[in-house]
Amino acid sequence: MLELVTGTGLALAAGLNAWIPLLALGLLARYTDLLTLPSGWSWLENGWVLVVLAVLLALEVVGDKVPVLDSASDLVQTVVRPGAGGIAFGAGATSSTTRVEDPGAFVDSGAWVPVVLGVVLALAVHLTKAALRAGANAATGGLAAPVLSTAEDGASVGLSLAAILVPLLVVPLVVVLGVLTWRMLRARGRRRDAARGVEPHAGGPPAPPPVPPSGTRGG
Repeated sequence: MLELVTGTGLALAAGLNAWIPLLALGLLARYTDLLTLPSGWSWLENGWVLVVLAVLLALEVVGDKVPVLDSASDLVQTVVRPGAGGIAFGAGATSSTTRVEDPGAFVDSGAWVPVVLGVVLALAVHLTKAALRAGANAATGGLAAPVLSTAEDGASVGLSLAAILVPLLVVPLVVVLGVLTWRMLRARGRRRDAARGVEPHAGGPPAPPPVPPSGTRGG
């Protein structure tokens, strides 16, 4: 179902940046014919709501690129991003877009289901992002923060637009992000093992330490 793919892409985008998918939904609904929000989510295209979202986005974009401040932001966003993910999934999956003309059947399955799915997906992405960011900051003295933050913002924009305009494109994007995340987690694990002096092991249990001789040979 394209509705499910659209909602998934928006929720994952919210896990990276809470405000980008919400702002994308509101702007496209207000100023284009590419998206029509259902009545329950029409407040997203209100002018004042868009201004508030834009201000919040600017604050996060700046704050998330400053070492130490980005870790504090991630702590606060543990609540904000899942909530935004629930809203983004609920609004996106129930909207009429250029690819989805009648999302009513999906809504009939339970209006709360998309919101819960969005919360879970966004929370999973946020926790992974926060863990990777903490490890990268520790390894680089905070120099990685602006680079990673910019990449995350770009990924959030790409996922949001793809989810709304070309939902099927979300699938390969998610695969690519998953592979990159897995490789980063492995690299972080190797760095942690190296710092502890643990040798990489090909497989099986580690070899026991050598046993010292019980005594010395007499002359």
